[in-house]
Amino acid sequence: MISRSVLFGAFLVLAGSSLASAQETSRRIIKKVEAQYPAILKRRGIGGTVRMKVTVKADGTVKHIEILGGNAILADSAQSAVNQWKFAENAAESVVEVTVSFDPHS
Repeated sequence: MISRSVLFGAFLVLAGSSLASAQETSRRIIKKVEAQYPAILKRRGIGGTVRMKVTVKADGTVKHIEILGGNAILADSAQSAVNQWKFAENAAESVVEVTVSFDPHS
């Protein structure tokens, strides 16, 4: 049986790499709005990650968000926050994968 600490460590490595991938794109995040953790989910210890494919306009504003995975309630909160993000300007529209994590123990 795999210990909880090994699983938690693996989760942190995977979560860290997902978050890094969103920032390693050619579109730097200029303004990042934190997602509001739904209070009822936090009280009940329900957390997780939400993966999104974000289409960013040339001017750096968010054009469209497609939810790729995650709890539906957390996804709504994550999408509302990312919709307010501002990315660096670019010559053309681009697509960025973003992961937002919700940890009830933080």
